[in-house]
Amino acid sequence: MTKIISYNVNGIRAAVKKGFMEWLDAADPDVVCIQETKAQADQIPVFEFEAMGYKTYVYSAQKKGYSGVAILSKKEADHVEYGMGISDYDFEGRFIRADYGDFSVVSVYHPSGSSGDLRQAFKMQWLADFQLYIGELRKQRPHLVVSGDYNICHEAIDIHDPVRNSKISGFLPEERAWMSGFLETGFIDSFRHLNKDPHHYSWWSYRANARANNKGWRIDYNMVTDNLTDKIQLAGILPQAMHSDHCPVFVEMDV
Repeated sequence: MTKIISYNVNGIRAAVKKGFMEWLDAADPDVVCIQETKAQADQIPVFEFEAMGYKTYVYSAQKKGYSGVAILSKKEADHVEYGMGISDYDFEGRFIRADYGDFSVVSVYHPSGSSGDLRQAFKMQWLADFQLYIGELRKQRPHLVVSGDYNICHEAIDIHDPVRNSKISGFLPEERAWMSGFLETGFIDSFRHLNKDPHHYSWWSYRANARANNKGWRIDYNMVTDNLTDKIQLAGILPQAMHSDHCPVFVEMDV
């Protein structure tokens, strides 16, 4: 069984100060997909991860203290792909892929559009380009888990107040339509595959005591290619891990 965790840590150095290492040791995943490291490669605690049995693969943004993704893995990858080969996106350190035999894991950090129209336009262009990229990638790497912060709630069940948030970036009709289209290309939302209940979220605003009141958004996913559907054994969300404004999401697979 392989346990994969995806976690937007909102700054790896800040998360470590809040007990991330101790949590990781207890959680004991095989692969961890991290987003928003907000660190350059030399600021990642690689030696500490190594002491815990993890190989560390890091892809940072050019801009310091911004974005960045990483994969921690107990098994050494056969190959690691850093970025998508699209300079506008790779400049922001948003994509890393690790291959293990015929199975691949991606850690991805989709842009947020919440800061204004320019970034929302950037996000929509990214979504279109990302879907094309993944479509091509699947021809070479058909068995994929694409884990990360998608910055989109898919359905009304995935957000605490769907009516009031219907015009907010992250729950816009065009973003939700993109998510539906992405799934239709042959992906399984591993959490929803096994869990149909409401009130499960992976991100909460720091404002208005949102987390304590569970007024959240489910924007973090482990998306699994549909040729691996029968391999999904367990999927869940870990809101008790509190090193970030996000919490970890996991999938356990028989791969």
